[in-house]
This record gives sequence, structure tokens and C-alpha cells, in this order.
Amino acid sequence: MRSTPDKPPLGPWHALAAEAALELARTSAGGLTQAEADARLQTHGPNRLADVEPPSLLARLLRQFNNLLLYVLMVAALVMALMGHWIDTVVIMAVVVLNAVIGFVQEGKAEKALQAIRHLLSPHAVVLRDGHQREVDAADLVPGDVVLLASGDSLPADVRLLLARNLRIDESALTGESVPVEKRVEAVVADAPIGDRLCLGYAGTLVTQGQARAVVVATGASTEIGRIGKMIESVEAGTTPLLRKMEAFSRTLTLVILVAAAALFLFGLLVRGMGAAEVFMTAVGLAVSAIPEGLPAIMTITLAIGVQRMATRHAVIRRLPAVETLGSVTVICSDKTGTLTRNEMTVQEVVCAGAVMAVEGAGYAPEGALRIDGEVVATEALKVRLPALHALAEVAALCNDAALHERAGQWQLAGDPTEGALLSLAGKAGLNPTEMQVERPRLDLIPFESEHRFMATLHSEGGDGGTRGEARVVLVKGAPERVLAMCANQLGADGTIERLDDEHWHAEVEAQARAGRRVLALARRALPAGTEDLDHADVAAGLTLLGLVGIIDPPRQEAIEAVAQCCTAGIRVVMITGDHGVTASAIAGQLGLGEGLQAITGPELEAANDAQLRELVRNTRVFARASPEHKLRLVRAMQANGEVVAMTGDGVNDAPALKQADVGIAMGRKGTEAAKQAGSIVLGDDNFASIAHAVEEGRTVYDNLKKTVTFLLPINGGESLSLLLAVLIGVALPIAPAQILWVNMVSSIALALVLAFEPTEADVMRRPPRRPDEPMLSRFVLWRVGFVSTLFLAGIFGMYEWALWHGASVETARTVAVNTLVAMEVFYLFSVRYLKAPSFTLQGVKGTPRVLLAVAAVFALQLVFTYTPFMQGLFATTALPLRTGIAIVGVGLTVLVVLELEKLLLRRLGVVTG
Repeated sequence: MRSTPDKPPLGPWHALAAEAALELARTSAGGLTQAEADARLQTHGPNRLADVEPPSLLARLLRQFNNLLLYVLMVAALVMALMGHWIDTVVIMAVVVLNAVIGFVQEGKAEKALQAIRHLLSPHAVVLRDGHQREVDAADLVPGDVVLLASGDSLPADVRLLLARNLRIDESALTGESVPVEKRVEAVVADAPIGDRLCLGYAGTLVTQGQARAVVVATGASTEIGRIGKMIESVEAGTTPLLRKMEAFSRTLTLVILVAAAALFLFGLLVRGMGAAEVFMTAVGLAVSAIPEGLPAIMTITLAIGVQRMATRHAVIRRLPAVETLGSVTVICSDKTGTLTRNEMTVQEVVCAGAVMAVEGAGYAPEGALRIDGEVVATEALKVRLPALHALAEVAALCNDAALHERAGQWQLAGDPTEGALLSLAGKAGLNPTEMQVERPRLDLIPFESEHRFMATLHSEGGDGGTRGEARVVLVKGAPERVLAMCANQLGADGTIERLDDEHWHAEVEAQARAGRRVLALARRALPAGTEDLDHADVAAGLTLLGLVGIIDPPRQEAIEAVAQCCTAGIRVVMITGDHGVTASAIAGQLGLGEGLQAITGPELEAANDAQLRELVRNTRVFARASPEHKLRLVRAMQANGEVVAMTGDGVNDAPALKQADVGIAMGRKGTEAAKQAGSIVLGDDNFASIAHAVEEGRTVYDNLKKTVTFLLPINGGESLSLLLAVLIGVALPIAPAQILWVNMVSSIALALVLAFEPTEADVMRRPPRRPDEPMLSRFVLWRVGFVSTLFLAGIFGMYEWALWHGASVETARTVAVNTLVAMEVFYLFSVRYLKAPSFTLQGVKGTPRVLLAVAAVFALQLVFTYTPFMQGLFATTALPLRTGIAIVGVGLTVLVVLELEKLLLRRLGVVTG
């Protein structure tokens, strides 16, 4: 049997007439027979997405060990085990396992996006089979089935509408549209973007109003949601800038360590004539001293601290490296609806004859001033001063099916967002819609239908509840071109009836549309007393136009401020939305992205090849009517230009781009589960401002990681140089390998951890983004590592030789050298906390409570290391007199003074230390 094609050979389904769609689907308006449906089910398979086998737990766990720095640590542990240092072996392996476990817990959740999408498919559907209506499992739907849809239904498959009555479908999860879309049966052009395919319905979207009959044209993986699922599956999760830098750093460090250890082994063996076993142990000691064993653990802890800080700013981190990546972003691609805007329709302007009124306030709260030419109009004077505006507010309150409720200080809407905006306007005009609807109840109704595009309600003119002798009035709201055609007059600003100036009103409609607002016209007409029924003839002509309202989903005030902050930080903000280009450009102007920005639309993106797209994304700030494929291509084009991209989104259509981006940011409140699972960060408040806060925290995390590297490497460098110098001049090692491991795993980590808690520097959001290819070891860091390593070498070897010169044993001299190393670490910590600023300030000397606590802890540990018999037996240390301790502290203080003089000189020379 010939299968029904997923894509019609005659063109897309939305370009075919309803009759042609039925013919192509080889069905009729009465649906399939059960036998035919069963046969097609065998051909097409169930109407669900295929299960994807996730990686096994063991595979995910083993993947965590695929890190070069961890390889180095594991080799060091093996060497320690061969040397018989079992405690050291256990400590190093504990660090390795800790890193692997944290990565295992944090990673691998993106695959759940497919599972989340599957939940969007409706479990049941009402179909016509054998000419009878029946409810079936949605998995049993096949192309050619005729389904019946009603308000509240979730569409079970992609369908072509055959009949539609007052049908509206919420497609925001797929298109980003702020309001439900009015659907109709007529075909549209073949190249219409997904948001303009008004004769199609998509699986997983929601019918908010009306009824329809439709033919199924795609099921399972062939649906729009299925295609998005395939896109998510095809997107490979990329690495992050931090991980790339750490991998490069690990490779460099490993190469240097291996080369140095091999050179040392050959020199000791061939030049110094040392025994093979002795020189091998010395080479191992060099490797141990050079490896910053604590760095992976400190990096993980620093990222975890960033996670906690971001959580207080409504950003929930799902993958640890995303913390730092946020600090690296060069461009933020943001969805419009709900992220940059409130996702609450608001009347911004009211146009009456002779007056244009600006309406302040955002959202559904009936709070906000009314202004004309900048002057606030008192609501109590509105009826007398501007009777047309007062009459318009009455229509907004009464010709309305929505309701607003205040709960816990928040205004919530029940009903259509546009009608909610009208109720809020009425409240701002001093009216109480609830009381008005009781005083002037609705006597009859012409409901809104797509065929006539207006709504009309019948009321009594006064407040008698509708007694038969009371005068009647019909109130109308609807599409401006439709309502204007029904009007003969207009209500002047002073309340007098005037002849309709049709040309003027059409110009005002166009002006509102250019501003990106949805426009409604409101009108009224007096009817004879005692009228009980409302007919289309009563409103077909003779209405009096009261005015127009311009409605928009306004930008969040905090988003405007956050966009400005991002611009100051050198981060480009780009809007990518499924909404119309005019609306997107208007919102972009209000956000401060630029006035008069021209939006690039979906068809233009379709026509651009990859090279052209890379040029487009360099300067374009607004992309409209974008499909899931467009968003994915845009992110990839920006990444191809070397950008680090953060992508926000809340719908199923955003999931592929969220997964592709360097940082995927999903909305926590109004976001779909598919978007949350695809993203690496979830915003708890759906607010763009939280992204700016998260960027600030991300930059702080990187600063602290850089301070940690700048702190640890010179310590390891000083240790390594001391061992090298000892072999070169043919003397005993100043510090034993076991003592080096004690310093690296105990005192160095305890002090370095303090740097993970360093507060945000004042200028962090005034710097440009770091170049994505900027190495962790910048020229300044390399200079600092070399310079401080030399200071540490001088301190370690100098104090070792000083102790021997005073007649101390090798064990005592090594104890002096180890304690000198730790003392220099402590004083270096006070210097490295401020890479640019001087440390000889009250705050610099005092540090923070954590700094002082860490110093106290290290001091206590060194007392235990030096004076307790158990540690003396384990590490071959001896007790030191007080005068030696004073000399050791003096060496540490000297290091701090020298480093402060170095910073002063660099500041004077204008050397960049970032």
C-alpha cells in the first residue's frame, strides 16, 4: 500500500486548499475506516517519538576521568604507591574520585530534553472512524485521520484545518507569540514562516478557544515537535572556554613536567653519576612538586561557590562549567516574550478624536497614570474633561470576557491577554469592571469569531440592571479595519458627535502598527429602549467610534537596565523571536538595543547561505519570525565567528539552540520542560536582569580561578626549582617529596580555597569580555609565576643553607625550609588577593574572616607538622626554636614587601595585569 507522504509533492500542506489536503491524505471529511487506520499504523508506526537509549551509568562515570590533569594525578598516585607512600596515594586518589563524582552528578541531563518533549503529545484524541466519533489513544493516530478539536485540547499531531469556528491556538512554545493565534481554513503562501501558517495546527500546542475539524498530516517523528527532537539529538554538547583552557593548561604543564623530570634524570645519571634508584626518586620528587594536586578540587569548589551565589540571584546552574562560561560570553541571544518583556499585554496608548493619551504602568495591575502631552489626567476628572476617553474605558470594562484577580499582591489574569489589558486600562481610568458588570449586566452577546473579527455586547444605558423601559446601548470592540467600516460617526474629545474622519483613523492605525502595537477599535451605538436581543444588523452600520487602543507586551524595566549593563560590559544583546518583525523592532528600541533597527525575518534567513549568515550576525540585533532551525543556525554562525554565545528561551522551539549554545539559559517559570532540560542554566524568575547578574558572578568566578592559578603555580615552581638546583650543584634535596606533598595537599589547598570566596571586584562589569582564545596563563601570569617562583627558590634554598651553616642537621634544615615555604605562601596570599591594587591597606592587611581563619588553620597545622612526635616520625621533621620561627616569618614578610614594590612599579609603567 502506498504510504502517505510526510511532505506533499505538490507543496507544503499549508499551501494546499482543504479539499486538496484531504485528497492528498487519501481520506474524506468523514475520516478513515478502522481497517485503513490499522494498515496505516503498520506503515507509519505509533504517533510518539522514538526512545533514545541514554548512556549507561558506567559510561558516564568513566567519561569523567577523561581529563589530562586527572591522568597526571593518577600517575602521581601510582608513583606514590610504588614508593610505598600509601597515605599520599589515598589523598591524591581521593581528589581524583571527588572530581569524577561531582562531574558525574552534574553532567548528562541534556538527554532528558527528548523525554520532556514526548510529554507534550496529548495522550488521547477524538477522531472520526467509520463515520463515527470515538476517542482513541493518541499513539494510534495516523496521517489521514480526521480529528475533532475543542477549547482546552492539546493537539495530538500536526493537522491541516478543514473547519474552524472561533479557533485560537496557543503556539508560544513553538513560535514565541505572546498571544493565541487566530486560525482559519484558507491556504497561505508556500514560504510562510511557521507562525503564519494559519491553517495548520501543531502537536503539543493548546486550543484556547473555539472548535475545529482537521485532518492529520504528520505523526510522531514527522511532526514539528518530532523534528525539533531530532535537532536536539543531533546537536553535540560542546566544551566550555574554561574546560578548553584547563585542557590546554594541563597539556602544557604535563609536557613541562615530563621534560624537566626526564632531563633531571639524565643529568643526575650521566653528569652527577648518581645511582639510578636515587636519581629516579629525585625525578619523581620533581614531578610531585610540580603538579598542583589541589587545582582540580579547588576549581570544582570555586565553581560550586559560584553556583550558590547565582542561586541567590535566581539562576539555577545545572552544569558546573556553565558558571564560568557565563563570564566569558560575548553575545547574549535572548527570546523576546517573557524574558525581555513581561509576557503580559498592556495598553500603552489610547487615541481619541483630538487627543492621544499615554498609559503608564505595565502588566495587568490597574495602576498607572494617564498622560496627555506629558500632563497627568486625574481619573475623577476624566468623564468631564475627556468624555470620549471615559466612554472608551466603559467599553473596555463591559465588552470583555476576561477577569483580573489580585492574589498575594500579584494581579493574575483569567482569560484572553488582550482583554486583560483592556480591564487594566479601565482600572487605570478609575472604573471598577467587576462592579460595572454587576450594575450593567450583559443582556445579549455577539461573540468574537474570526469571520467577522469583532465582539459586541448589549447593556442598559443606565444602572438599573436592565429593566425593560431603560435605553439600550451596544458596545463593540474588534479589528480596526472591521470596526471602522461599521462606524458612521466619531465621538469628539468634548463629547459631541462628529462625522467619521476615515482617513485620519486609518493613519492612526498605521502609526500604532509601526510602533509594534496590536490595535483594537472601540465603538458604541444607542438602541431602542426595551431591546432584548442583539443581531448582526444592529451593529452592521451606524456605530460611533470612541477611539483606538495600542496594546503591546512591554519590556521589563529591569531588562532595560540589564541591557545597558551588558552594553557597558562589552556584551552584545541580540533578540531572536518568533514574533513579527515590526513588534520585535519596536521592543528593541524600547530596550535600548538601538532606534529604528531593521529586523531580519525568517524568509531572509532561509535565503542566506552559511557565509552570508556569518556576516549578517555580526551587526544585526533583531531577528524575527525565526523557526527552530533559524535559531540553531544563528547560534552556530555566531560561534563560527568566534563568539561565546549565551542563548535564552522558554519554548520547545528554543531547545536545539539552547543545547548548541555555549550557555543555554532556560526560563524556570514559564519555560517548557524541554527547554529546561536542554539548557545548562534555569532562571527562577524568567528575568533578563538575572542573566546580567549571572554574568557578573561568572566573571568573578574566573577572576578567582585566575588568582588561584597565580597562587598555586609559583609555589609548585619554587619547589621544583629548589629540587633542580640541588641536583645541579650536587647537594641534598632541601625538601623531601613527602614534605612537598604535605604542603601541596594541606597548607596550599587551605590557603587557595580562600580565593574561591573572594568578593566581586568593582570594575568587573566595566571590562570587555575576555577573548575566547585568551590563555589561562597570560603574559602577566607567566611573569608572576616566574618572578614569585624565583623568590620562593631563594627563600627555600636560602633558609635551608642558613640552617646548615648554623650547624643544623639535614632533617632540621628541611623542617626550616618547609616552614619557610608555608610562611611565604601565607604572605603571598595577601598579595595575590589584589593582583592590581596595593595590599598595604587596612582591608588588605586585615583580609577577610575567611582569610584570617585559613591562616590560623595553616599555622596550627604547621605546629602539628613540626612539633608532634607522630608527624615527626612520618615526615622526618624536628622541633624548631623560637628565634628560627621569627626568621622564617621575616622571610615571608620580605616576599610580601618585594611583591608590593613590583606591583607599584607595574602600575607606574602602566602594565596590564589582567
